[in-house]
Amino acid sequence: MLDNYQKLDNGLIKQVEVTPIQYDFEYSNKYNKLGELSKRMSYLRFGYLIGALGFTPESIMDVGYGNGDFLNVAKDSVLNCYGSDIVKHHPVPEGCKFAESLYSVNVDVVCFFDSLEHFEDIYEIKDLQNKYVYISLPWCHYFSDEWFETWKHRRINEHLWHFNKEALVNFFKELGYQPIALSNIEDTIRKHEFSYENILTGIFKKQ
Repeated sequence: MLDNYQKLDNGLIKQVEVTPIQYDFEYSNKYNKLGELSKRMSYLRFGYLIGALGFTPESIMDVGYGNGDFLNVAKDSVLNCYGSDIVKHHPVPEGCKFAESLYSVNVDVVCFFDSLEHFEDIYEIKDLQNKYVYISLPWCHYFSDEWFETWKHRRINEHLWHFNKEALVNFFKELGYQPIALSNIEDTIRKHEFSYENILTGIFKKQ
């Protein structure tokens, strides 16, 4: 294991010492630079959710909503949509509400799209008031120390936690969730040159 990283018993890999980065406007604005690709991703994510659940939820919260593309898609079908972010560089889309705290809003589904791995303490999400968690994040295979050192998603001080499929399932099991869908469906849009999965997506139901 590389210096300043620790592998937990459940398979999670965490960065030990962290120097927090600044999540400024330019950081959150990167999604706008993706243009049509970001919108396609949002439709893919919403369709995958409805397909896995078998119904349309009545409420949803997107944590780290960025430019709001996913909320713009969800609000056409979901009655109550909330967005939460560490900084409010972009307003939530019209018809949605800003959640000042993740833990004060009771919703059917909480979404973490490329956001949970940024949390200093991911175990705090045990306090969510929800029925389902929908998450996507980089899929860390950890083939070797050499691979991990040059892996494009390692991102020191930004991505503080790293998951493979087993670690993700173990983590949510500890919090009282069971998986209902696991895939790398976002790889159909987030193209890469690897021979292995790039993005891990999971939907979990609270027991």
